[in-house]
Amino acid sequence: MVTRSADRSAELRSPAQIPLRPRVAHSSAVTRTGRIPISDPTPAVPGGFAAKAFAGEVVPFRVVAFREGHDRIGVHVRLTSPMGVESLHRMTALADGTDRWQADIALDAQGTWQYCFEAFADDFATWAHAASVKIAAGVDVEVMSAIGGELLTRAAAETSRPARERAQLKKLAAVLTGGDAGAALAVAGDPVLASVFAEQPLFSLSSVSAEQSLTVERTRAGVGAWYEFFPRSEGAKKLRDGTVKSGTFRSAVKSLARVAELGFDVLYLPPIHPIGHAHRKGPNNTLDTAPTDPGSPWAIGAASGGHDAVHPDLGTLADFRFFVREARKAGIEVALDLALQASPDHPWVTSHPEWFTTLPDGTIAYAENPPKKYQDIYPLNFDDDPTGLGAEVLRIVRHWIAQGVKIFRVDNPHTKPLQFWEWLIAEVTAGEPDAVFLAEAFTRPAPLRALAAAGFQQSYTYFTWRNTKPELEEFLTGLATETADYLRPNLFVNTPDILTEYLQYGGRGAYRIRAAIAATAAPLYGVYAGYELFENVARPGSEENIDNEKYEYKFRDFAAAEIAGDSLAPYLRRLNDIRASHPALRQLRNLSVHWSDDDSVLVYSKHLDGAFTADGTSDTIIVVANVDPHSVRETTVHLDTTIWGIAPGDPYEVEDLITGAVWTWSDHNYVRLDAFSEPVHVLHVTSRA
Repeated sequence: MVTRSADRSAELRSPAQIPLRPRVAHSSAVTRTGRIPISDPTPAVPGGFAAKAFAGEVVPFRVVAFREGHDRIGVHVRLTSPMGVESLHRMTALADGTDRWQADIALDAQGTWQYCFEAFADDFATWAHAASVKIAAGVDVEVMSAIGGELLTRAAAETSRPARERAQLKKLAAVLTGGDAGAALAVAGDPVLASVFAEQPLFSLSSVSAEQSLTVERTRAGVGAWYEFFPRSEGAKKLRDGTVKSGTFRSAVKSLARVAELGFDVLYLPPIHPIGHAHRKGPNNTLDTAPTDPGSPWAIGAASGGHDAVHPDLGTLADFRFFVREARKAGIEVALDLALQASPDHPWVTSHPEWFTTLPDGTIAYAENPPKKYQDIYPLNFDDDPTGLGAEVLRIVRHWIAQGVKIFRVDNPHTKPLQFWEWLIAEVTAGEPDAVFLAEAFTRPAPLRALAAAGFQQSYTYFTWRNTKPELEEFLTGLATETADYLRPNLFVNTPDILTEYLQYGGRGAYRIRAAIAATAAPLYGVYAGYELFENVARPGSEENIDNEKYEYKFRDFAAAEIAGDSLAPYLRRLNDIRASHPALRQLRNLSVHWSDDDSVLVYSKHLDGAFTADGTSDTIIVVANVDPHSVRETTVHLDTTIWGIAPGDPYEVEDLITGAVWTWSDHNYVRLDAFSEPVHVLHVTSRA
């Protein structure tokens, strides 16, 4: 655990930034406010859920605190780690007049943390401010000196202070009792003395907020580069008779090296279970199928098994475990789809008809998302037997955890009761704290946010449909601030279901632009296979790829495309290398939007103070993106360089991590971004010029 501090050597000596002192007692007065009012504490989550962070995340703790009159106050945040270790952190006042206080703290231990805020009357700061004004004006010199002497004498009597410090405080108290105005002013303005009392304040009145919880999950819950492929397509072969031999887990192992070499560390597999035959969908979602059509993996269940089985064409459970082990050796963690629905052939349909909705005509309702119809899928009914169905889902999740899977991408969770997800995730993580659930919640803001608050560690978002500069500015700022205490966005650029018009008609520049923004704006992002091949042809009237892999095998030659210079793979590889090398990109809450004079040039930065990096060096990335994929843009960008500690107008050097170009920049800079070659600058602030 690290707190941002000017004295980094001190912070490395101890996890506590200032010496611990006894907890402040709650006021016994029958009022809603304490002696020093405290309000609006964050991190906080709507609905009373615990806030969330991931191990290594820098969390801004904020609170509003003030008191009557002009006397100065101080504020601490007191943390209790999952191991029961307490630490006290001094908070910094933000802009004058807001009464807001903040401390940025990196939480490194997984588990449940407790925190509360303590506000107090800062007696020394109050005296130092008043003395610097009054004594300089020749007003109440003796009185102010005497008050200061009494304060320093009181501080010198505190046995919790080092002996050398106590002796120095006694000497300064004696100086003040001498009545020398110049000496008193020197004491009041002494920066060393101010730092002594900042570390261990001299306080009297105090208040404490209610204690709150914060759940810190493993780093992979908040940081990861995801790649999605269908294992049945990896190694699939066309036979002479025109049929296709499915790829298997064993053949898909050969693709792991490619995924790892691209720099992805999570591999998401669509459902791997047996696929039903009733109403099976054919190519391009048609109802006309041939016996050899593989069907949609989301139509789960057949005579060979349900959600706890693997499709016979893919291999066996032993083959799947082998695949998971080989992925782990390659530095990749496997994520599995959890789709709570069933094909008409699923064993549940006969063994548990109460888990489905029966219509008045006796048929079972199939899934719909108008205008889409999914006749091959029956949705589950969670109301007739919630206990039995819940127990079965919990068994299934634990079954796959036993096979080595700890990450689950959940299909359409917003179509199931929120209460169910709160219960399930709590049950699973109680036994397996490393479990991670990604919500495919392409839905309204309220249910999307509620799912995150109730337990989902990651969420798909509206990113795919936020393409203009104003849309992205508002969207990315909201992710980094408004919902960051509980919602972790996974910025997928495409999915088997989503091929936006921006990608369909934006050309290759669009693919670069979206990948660069996704990879740098959030610590979680994802790519579905084929993106690197610029697959941009949609099925007419839809927003998904034609000849969709959901309904058929896909044959791709990634290596040949890259050799021919017809692949985005080198660009994705470079983006992932940049992410791995720059800790600022592995944080969510540090994004700041800047300005440009062009309506299509997006500018943002991500800065991480050296207090939070392994080598003590601050890390700053500036992203400048031309979000119009059909144009060349020339404009001036305007940066708030104070965010990374450079005064306005001062020069500094930046390196474009994509091209290697180096420039000297300041707060106002000319850029030229060609959507047909290099539409995005990813700049690293390397040094002051």
